[in-house]
Amino acid sequence: MKTELLGKSREELREFCAALGEPAYRGAQIYHALYAERKFVFGEMSNLPAALRARLEETASVTLPAVARRYPSQDGSVRYLFALRSENGRPASVEAVFMPSEGRQTICISTQAGCAVDCHFCLTAQLGLIRNLTAGEIVAQALVPLEEQKAALAPRTNVVLMGQGEPLLNFEAVMAAVRILLDEEGVGLSPKHVTLSTSGIVPGIERLAKEKVRPKLAISLNASNDEQRDALMPINRKYPLAALLEACGKYPLRPWERLTFEYVLLGGVNDSAEDARRTARLLAPLKCKVNLIPWNPGELPYREPEEKNVGEFQRILHEKGVPVFVRYSRGRDVMAACGQLALVEIGSGPAAAGNAQPEAR
Repeated sequence: MKTELLGKSREELREFCAALGEPAYRGAQIYHALYAERKFVFGEMSNLPAALRARLEETASVTLPAVARRYPSQDGSVRYLFALRSENGRPASVEAVFMPSEGRQTICISTQAGCAVDCHFCLTAQLGLIRNLTAGEIVAQALVPLEEQKAALAPRTNVVLMGQGEPLLNFEAVMAAVRILLDEEGVGLSPKHVTLSTSGIVPGIERLAKEKVRPKLAISLNASNDEQRDALMPINRKYPLAALLEACGKYPLRPWERLTFEYVLLGGVNDSAEDARRTARLLAPLKCKVNLIPWNPGELPYREPEEKNVGEFQRILHEKGVPVFVRYSRGRDVMAACGQLALVEIGSGPAAAGNAQPEAR
């Protein structure tokens, strides 16, 4: 059986090469070819001798998730639908979103197929948890769009672990992928440009705090008291606001860093002026910023907030000294926006079917 190399660390690849009787440094060369150069075929790894490339063809594999479909948005974003290997006879799919903008591109990637956390306003929650992703499946969601879009890439790449799944419930694989993303000899991203978003898994936050290499941390807040958050996010019954905010208060921020709190505004539910004032009081002790995200439509019993409520919420937080920004989601027309990733098929016209190209590798 061939050894899968995608998702392995530099040290794991060194050990693999040593086990083959090759110099261990060949593992570092494979690592650089995979992640820095995005070479997914052994024959294209020109930093390796021909004999080793031939041997790798016989003993190893690099398996990218197949691109089952691409959904291009009118705003330039692309929702990728990846087909994953079956597990226990059950096929799985997952989504990532490539979002170009001036001077940078942002890639939103998933960490689980589906999600078990059951936030009631999120379409992904309707899938339930299908399975955890491997480190290779996680990092591939960034590698594939970067390679496909390489002719038009901007100087800076942001990666946000905000797609399907709860990252801190797949901790080992997520951190293995993050280390590859943040390694200068790997994908080479800055910790300032990689963000992990959690629903508030307190033990996971405490564990992440101890990691030497880690992304920025974002917490999905979405409510200003426990009663409200219990109704929207059942995970709050296990990790209520007091415990969550205590963990946030102890989280070791780097000099340049703030915690990010994401607040999805649901019309008539959590978008009142009093909600804003309570949120400001909750967050006052923390070095943080707030991203207000107007709810994105889906087949759920919620509605978008009115613009005046969004503006009033922002104004109140600002006046209370909390840095606050309104984040309007990209890719809403192709179900690629925040909370919309639920494997929804969009039509069969040229915008979808014309881009339903099979993965070449």
